[in-house]
Amino acid sequence: MMPDPCCTPASPDPAGTLDADTLAALCKALGHPVRVRIVQHLAASGECYFGELSNLLPQAPSTISQHVAMLKEAGLILGSAEEQRTCYCINPERLAQLKQLIRSL
Repeated sequence: MMPDPCCTPASPDPAGTLDADTLAALCKALGHPVRVRIVQHLAASGECYFGELSNLLPQAPSTISQHVAMLKEAGLILGSAEEQRTCYCINPERLAQLKQLIRSL
């Protein structure tokens, strides 16, 4: 009997390109629904200011700030100070890296 192709394990990563530590760190950064929503919003909108994130999510600004800090630490989002506010956007290189790492599983 032939194994079901859907259950056949993928071939191992022959070149050893799967960086398990990086993938784990990125997954940890996305390990909360609020952080996923922040990334989704920034990916869809291109950029936004912190106040917009506060209005978008039913969380205290201090909580959103902690989530944003985790995403910035992982390199998934970037922030640039403009006068007295910070504008956030997706880091396209890091997001592409995450997608590639997931594809290599």
